[in-house]
Amino acid sequence: MNLRRLKYFVKIVDIGSLTQASEVLHIAQPALSQQIATLEGEFNEQLLVRTAKGVRPTEAGKTLYKHAQLILKQFEQARVEVRNASRAVAGKVSVGLAPGTAAAGLALPLLRTIRARFPQVLLHLNENFGTTLTDLIADGRMDMAVLYGTRPVPGLAFLPLLYEDFVLVGPARPGEETDAVTLAQAAAKPLLMLRPHNVVRRIIDEAFMRAKVVPEVIAELESTASLVDSVASGLGAAILPASAAQLVGKASSAQLWRICDPIDKIALALCTSDRVAPSPAAAAVKSVLLELAQDLAVSIGATQSPELEAGWASP
Repeated sequence: MNLRRLKYFVKIVDIGSLTQASEVLHIAQPALSQQIATLEGEFNEQLLVRTAKGVRPTEAGKTLYKHAQLILKQFEQARVEVRNASRAVAGKVSVGLAPGTAAAGLALPLLRTIRARFPQVLLHLNENFGTTLTDLIADGRMDMAVLYGTRPVPGLAFLPLLYEDFVLVGPARPGEETDAVTLAQAAAKPLLMLRPHNVVRRIIDEAFMRAKVVPEVIAELESTASLVDSVASGLGAAILPASAAQLVGKASSAQLWRICDPIDKIALALCTSDRVAPSPAAAAVKSVLLELAQDLAVSIGATQSPELEAGWASP
């Protein structure tokens, strides 16, 4: 097996077409097909299935695709490190920042700090939803991400950075002057919720179950913009981590209520691969992120995680 065949295989899976892949790779289709046939022979497994719409990986092909991503990334990392062994820290580092979370507050400080300290590091920032970000890290297509949740995932490591309280945000009713609500009072309001698979939603649902109340959920939203518009229009309220609630409240002129019943805090965590060692550039970016997380916790009034505070995390 050689790296070139792995590169060909990954490109074919990414594009989903042998014909288009041959054009992109500048290699004749029969020669490309022969390379894949050789690869299948080396593994003694069929890796691709040809369909009317193109090609797709078999289950064995999906497994190889995942490993090939990591192998190719490690090789590229080795090449960059060897080339820059006697130079300043350099290279491309991809960082995910979950949208609608406190992570968004790290984007500009991170760009400024990396530019000042490591001018030869090229940052790629990806603001997408948490599930997608973890998939990208597991596949070796992203170095790290800041997102909500620390639930164990094979191949990934989570370092809690800070913990946030949950807050109710929504349109205020006439004569409603209180600054706190119970879970039962929150459940009585028309609620806009994230989808059930989301870690934020999971914690909220567990709190409602413990309180033995059933919330009135009128819609499930994924878009922060839609959530802001819905709250601003008076359609409903939302239970969110404090930093996210403050952003929604500010954008929609809505009221915020603290929740006086017990509800677990939510962790904002740094997610990395536990299978691939970070490049020097990625290690430098991680170090800066941990530093900025301390400032972020103070600025939003969150609780800094004991792990970060004790300095247990090393770049």
